[in-house]
Amino acid sequence: MASTITTNSIQSPSNASRLSSLYLSRNRISPNNVLFKTPSQSLLATKAKRFAFSPFPENRKSLVAKTLSFPGWTQQIRLTSSVVVKAAADAEGHAEPAKSFGERFPALVTGFFFFTWYFLNVIFNILNKKVYNYFPYPYFVSVVHLLVGVVYCLVSWGVGLPKRAPIDKELLALLTPVAFCHALGHVMSNVSFAAVAVSFTHTIKALEPFFSAAASQFVLGHQIPLSLWLSLAPVVIGVSVASLTELSFNWTGFISAMISNIAFTYRSIYSKKAMTGMDSTNVYAYISIIALLVCIPPAVLIEGPQLMQHGFRDAIAKVGLVKFLSDLFWIGMFYHLYNQVSQIYDN
Repeated sequence: MASTITTNSIQSPSNASRLSSLYLSRNRISPNNVLFKTPSQSLLATKAKRFAFSPFPENRKSLVAKTLSFPGWTQQIRLTSSVVVKAAADAEGHAEPAKSFGERFPALVTGFFFFTWYFLNVIFNILNKKVYNYFPYPYFVSVVHLLVGVVYCLVSWGVGLPKRAPIDKELLALLTPVAFCHALGHVMSNVSFAAVAVSFTHTIKALEPFFSAAASQFVLGHQIPLSLWLSLAPVVIGVSVASLTELSFNWTGFISAMISNIAFTYRSIYSKKAMTGMDSTNVYAYISIIALLVCIPPAVLIEGPQLMQHGFRDAIAKVGLVKFLSDLFWIGMFYHLYNQVSQIYDN
C-alpha cells in the first residue's frame, strides 16, 4: 500500500519540476516540512539518498553552490550572492584611477599648445614691428623684452606660482651657454626685424632646421640620413628664391637673421647638455635673467648715446609717453609668454 506523507500546508508529489522549485521559490519552504508521496517505502529510502537538502545558513554571504540530483536529471543551482558582493568589493578596491583630460585627449592638448604659441607669436611680431616704425633701436628693445619677462618671473616666484627652484654653481655653469646663445639669437632676430620686413626675417629663419641638422652631424657627430637632407633641400631653395625677390632685402637684415639661426642652433645643442630635473618654468626664468645681463652691455654701448640724445624724445613726440611705455610692456609680455608656452610644451 502506498504511503502518504503530508505537510502542514502543502502536499507535493514526487515530480522533478515541483521539487526543483523549492529552492527557486521566493517563499522558500523549510526542508523539515517537505514530505513526499511515494509508491513504496523502499523507493522512498532510495530517493532519499539521492536527494537531500541542506538548511540555509544564517549568513547568506557565505552561500556556496549546491548540486541537486534527481532520477534521470541533474540541476545545479549556483547561489551567487557572495560572488556579487565580492566582485563589488574588488571593483571598489582595485578601481583604476580616473585619467586626466590630457591623457584622454592628447591631440586636443597638443593642438591647444600649438594654437596658443602661434597666436602669441603673431601678436608679438605685429606689435614688435610697429614699435620699430617709430623707435628703431633693436638692442634696447631686446633688453625690454627680457626685462619684462624677468619681472614676470620674479613676481611669479614671489607669489609661489611656481615655487622658485634653487640653483647652484654647477647648474649655473650649464645654463650660461644656453642663455648666451638665447640672448645672441634674440638680439640678432630683432636687428633683422628692424632692418627688413618681418616676413623676410621669418623666411630666413626657416633655415633653422637646416642649421640644426648640420650641427647635429658635424658638431655632435650624429649621422643624419640622406633622406632628411633631401627633405631640407626644398626649404633651402625656397629661402634662396624668396631672398632674391625680396623688395626689402638688405645685407644687415639677412646676415642678422643667419646669425640668429646659428645662435638658436647652438642653444638647442647646449640645452641637451644642460638637461636637469628642474621644471621648464624655472629653467626659462634663469635663462631669461642671465640673457638679460648679457644683453645690457651691448645695448648701452651701441645705442646708449643715441637714446639719451634723441631716441626717447623722438618716440615720445610721435606716439606719446603712455603709448610708448604700453607698447614696450606688451611686446615684452607677449615675447615672454610665447616662449614660456614653447618651453612648457617641449617638456
